[in-house]
Amino acid sequence: MTERARPIVGPDYLVAGRYRLQSKLGGGGMGAVWLAHDRLLDRDVAIKQVLTTAGLSEEQAREVRNQIVHEGRVAAKLSHEHAIAVYDVVLEAGEPWLVMEYLPSRSVAKALALADALSPIEVAQIGAQVADALAAAHAVGIVHRDIKPGNILVADRGAEVGMAKLSDFGISRGTGEAIDELEESITGTPAYLPPEVARGAQPTAASDVYSLGATLYTAVEGQPPYGLDDDNDVIVQRAAMAQITPPSRSGPLTEALLHMMEPAPQRRPTMAEARNEILTAVFGPGTEPYILGAPVRTEDGTIPAWAARNSAAGMRSPHSTPLPRPQRVNAPSAPAPQQKKPGFNLNALGPNAAPLAIAIGLLIGLVILVAILIAL
Repeated sequence: MTERARPIVGPDYLVAGRYRLQSKLGGGGMGAVWLAHDRLLDRDVAIKQVLTTAGLSEEQAREVRNQIVHEGRVAAKLSHEHAIAVYDVVLEAGEPWLVMEYLPSRSVAKALALADALSPIEVAQIGAQVADALAAAHAVGIVHRDIKPGNILVADRGAEVGMAKLSDFGISRGTGEAIDELEESITGTPAYLPPEVARGAQPTAASDVYSLGATLYTAVEGQPPYGLDDDNDVIVQRAAMAQITPPSRSGPLTEALLHMMEPAPQRRPTMAEARNEILTAVFGPGTEPYILGAPVRTEDGTIPAWAARNSAAGMRSPHSTPLPRPQRVNAPSAPAPQQKKPGFNLNALGPNAAPLAIAIGLLIGLVILVAILIAL
């Protein structure tokens, strides 16, 4: 079978007769991500060739395309302020492309390359926002399956500066199943694998909870929960046995993270419960309106330096509100009641106390005078 000629993709290439490629934003095992312009709606989008079908038989290639189109359309059902929107899935020269919201941003993975580790307050905000998006995804039957620092984006300029959003919804498992490469899907990002997935089970909503916990652990500790090793097989083995290094920098987040990373899936919280546990542990109960839908901020309310371009670093977003203080302020103690002294209390007589007291005094004096006269 003669393999069909494949077009050379580059700037100015037109995808599906609508999306004009401009510049490459990044790349990876699943293909390059491009900044493109949607000529129909006159807006910028991010567009990615999800998976090449080169080398596959026509039947296998058709299965891959159908699965990716299905997964993309399912992901497009999710609309959430902390999730990168999926607009469309198109075929170009027989290859599937995913069209998504374009967010000028920096990933948490890049932030960690700049800052080594993030503060528990910043990580708690990222975690609560991403958990809120995932809770909405789980509610409509979408499991992410590939949560990691590289898939969490924080806007680094523009009106949404500081906003955290999760990308790549609903794609990774579809591609892995379609070409029957479970081994490859496991070793792609082993540092964030739940134990059950490392042992070969299919990802579930509980698996997402674990992977988000592992991702937040990495952000606050500066390294993944299974440690670092050049041999991915070693990391996968540690994941399968749930051998995590106890966290030491997570502060108030510690209990919530360990709950999310329970080895047994049934003992983990739901994603909505994980969101609430994170918020309550760091900011207190009822703090969702201050954190969700708002930019990530430092303790003094400014955009972190790692999350913004130079012009925005240290700025206070006009859309944000001050962070709730995690410290609990003790209510002032009530003054000790004064001990009552024996004797006559004028205050007990009300507003006419003075005239009444004078009359009583005169009466007492008169009684004493009469008593003296009788005695004489």
